[in-house]
Amino acid sequence: MATQKNRGALSIRNVTKIYDPEGVNVMAVDNCSMEIAAGEVCMIVGPSGCGKTTLLNAIAGFHSITHGEILLDGELLCGPGKPKADQGAERMVVFQHGALFPWMTLAQNVAYGPMVQRTMRKKAALEKARDMLAEAGLGDVTDKYPGEVSSGMSRRAEIVRALINDPKVLLLDEPYRAMDALTKSIMHESLLETYDRTKVTIFFITHDLEEAIFLGDKVHVVTTRPCQLKKTVTVDIPRPRTFETQSSEEFRVLMEEVNEAVHEEAIKAFQAGERELA
Repeated sequence: MATQKNRGALSIRNVTKIYDPEGVNVMAVDNCSMEIAAGEVCMIVGPSGCGKTTLLNAIAGFHSITHGEILLDGELLCGPGKPKADQGAERMVVFQHGALFPWMTLAQNVAYGPMVQRTMRKKAALEKARDMLAEAGLGDVTDKYPGEVSSGMSRRAEIVRALINDPKVLLLDEPYRAMDALTKSIMHESLLETYDRTKVTIFFITHDLEEAIFLGDKVHVVTTRPCQLKKTVTVDIPRPRTFETQSSEEFRVLMEEVNEAVHEEAIKAFQAGERELA
């Protein structure tokens, strides 16, 4: 069995996705390729509606692909003869909008997956859930309900709920988008602490360029629709990273590089939208 340090390598090879709503072909992703190493924090940035989430959904097994292939640790998830990946606990998703069950405590929410999958008995699952919540700084609220804790605590619990399944890849779709700057900063440091413990591969979609550079090992800039890889920026800032990292000269230079690439695509997306409205 692969160890935690060498599991979770994603290969996205020449992936194309064409939707056909009402008989009109819409190309969301066009011949997109990326290589994400095991244990890497991979940040995906690009204009709204460019196809980032379509790519994530294909990895998760929510959407099929039209052409190309996606592999996890060298094994085919989807591709020729298998357009849609099977959904599985080795690829866990946290979306922008919260998905905790409001009638369950945080510990019950976290324990739910292993119990339903019958990989753990109820008592063991709840014990592990409480232990993992405590590691995430939530030890005092394990028996609280989602409506009784802050949005930041709920979001941390969602990530713990994904990690209790011991996934190879954690798929995050703008999980902190609605948070204020201070809460988001705290959540960033919390996620990096979690990453330091687990070394799980992270595929993270965001519009926040500071977030992308602060968290990422690499930032993949994608084009306006259809989604293609435009540029990959390697973030060589050493870990552990703290709030002060964002005021460094190295961080500023990386911000300029990523911002220039994204800005070009944002202008194209805006102009395309104007043409469509016209």
